[in-house]
Amino acid sequence: MGTPVIRDAFRRFKQRRRQARAMADIAARPTGPGRAHGLGSELIVSLTSYPARFGTLLPTLQALTLQSVQPDRVILWLDDGDALHLPPDIRSMAGLEIRTCPAWRSYKKIVQTLIAHPGAFVVTADDDLYYAFDWLEGLTDAAGAGARIACHRAHQVVLHNDRPAPYEQWRHNLDAPDAGPLVFPTGVSGVIYAPGVFHPDVTRDDLFMRLAPGADDLWLYWMGRMAGSAPVKIGGRNRILEWQGSQETSLRAVNRPAQGMGGNDRAIAALMDHYGWPRWPG
Repeated sequence: MGTPVIRDAFRRFKQRRRQARAMADIAARPTGPGRAHGLGSELIVSLTSYPARFGTLLPTLQALTLQSVQPDRVILWLDDGDALHLPPDIRSMAGLEIRTCPAWRSYKKIVQTLIAHPGAFVVTADDDLYYAFDWLEGLTDAAGAGARIACHRAHQVVLHNDRPAPYEQWRHNLDAPDAGPLVFPTGVSGVIYAPGVFHPDVTRDDLFMRLAPGADDLWLYWMGRMAGSAPVKIGGRNRILEWQGSQETSLRAVNRPAQGMGGNDRAIAALMDHYGWPRWPG
């Protein structure tokens, strides 16, 4: 029993050390605007949160607003009434727009932005992570080079008999750059979407809340694939840093259970039933 206890203590020590380095990095960043993104239309960083995460939200927002490339907007989408529970230092943060939208769970980070700003490049982010100073720069450079969807972290879809295999059989967290219709962006580390990259159904809450209520990555992948968009994965294997105390509530355990069919496989089955497996136009 001693060995697992020691290993757990060492993991916690490494997590604290990584977090301290991340906080020091954010504190040392220049406070002036980053360089222009040069994409030709508005660049929006979009995310959502909820009261259980507000205690660890500030460093994520600081990391997102202090980037080497300057977004035109950083929008935090909340349920009605949740803004009243935000800490004062977040409510008064420069460069942050706080807006409300329907209670669409994780879809709040993108759907309302697509509706309100259809001509923008939209970059999604999570509310519980550290983002490096050049995080946005990598995504905008990929978009500037022609990528319609680009991400830092991705899986590769594995097919069995011309249909997706169970989610746990996919190749997870690719360790090298890749591109193509089987590259599956994971939103946890950020994804940039060019204007017009999705099938028109992407904003239909009657569909995404029924077919994939807790699996927005799958819904967005399906919508991109149906529009003929081939995602691009940039960089090597991506390592995430979640703030300590931010994971008391998470979709991960629901979507990837130890046994049985998880939320991801239920969403895949529902999307297959409704849309089938979208054929790649090439």
